[in-house]
Amino acid sequence: MSGESGRKTYQAESITVSFEAGRCLHAAECVHGLPEVFDTTKRPWIQPDASTAERLAEVVRRCPSGALQYELVEGGTETPERPTTITRGATGQLTVRGELSVDTPQGARAETRVVLCGCGQSRLQPYCDHAGACGQ
Repeated sequence: MSGESGRKTYQAESITVSFEAGRCLHAAECVHGLPEVFDTTKRPWIQPDASTAERLAEVVRRCPSGALQYELVEGGTETPERPTTITRGATGQLTVRGELSVDTPQGARAETRVVLCGCGQSRLQPYCDHAGACGQ
């Protein structure tokens, strides 16, 4: 397990899962999808060896915020959805899936899944962090 700019990585034989806590919006897709891998009562809370790489990648792709990402040991990463979709939630946040380049204070980031702030109150701009009205 290692960390860089808030992102921690968890390595198994055939897949590496990374998690950026600040972007997690607690949709719980991971916990419900693979509770044997994603267990918040354990440390580390992500146990990637407890599932196949294929199933783990499938569940990681359900994470709407992009807080969870993966890379296969042989070099495969997530294929962006096409066409790109943008959905505005009832409170204004934007859920975006596709081939994305997101402008951040640290520069452009290539993404495949994000939840963007719609109210301007997030401390993690442009990502939603539930700090403002759009994250409620």
